[in-house]
Amino acid sequence: MTNRPSDRHDPERLAVLERRLAELRKEKAPKPAADDKFRQADMAWRMVIEMVAGLGIGFGIGFGLDALAGTKPWLMLVFTLLGLVAGIRVMIRSAEEMNKKAHAAAPASDAEGK
Repeated sequence: MTNRPSDRHDPERLAVLERRLAELRKEKAPKPAADDKFRQADMAWRMVIEMVAGLGIGFGIGFGLDALAGTKPWLMLVFTLLGLVAGIRVMIRSAEEMNKKAHAAAPASDAEGK
């Protein structure tokens, strides 16, 4: 006899194959997303870091120019305020980006729920 598979359907073999496929699909399934609270905290920290970075860079540039030009505290104040404005602009841009992503994901989740 040969070990060739027959052309007939074997329900037992099909059931075993289905179970194996289901197990493999479970293994390959994407991990559930992290809790929304953590994602929102990450966004908040990103915005805080952007603000502090803008202030720090502005302060550093102003302090350095003050040291070179001998105009202590004026350029430091001006560039610190410019850094504040830049930090706020970057925060607003990040918030708009996050808002667009949230609105883009909302219709997809509504369609899945129906």
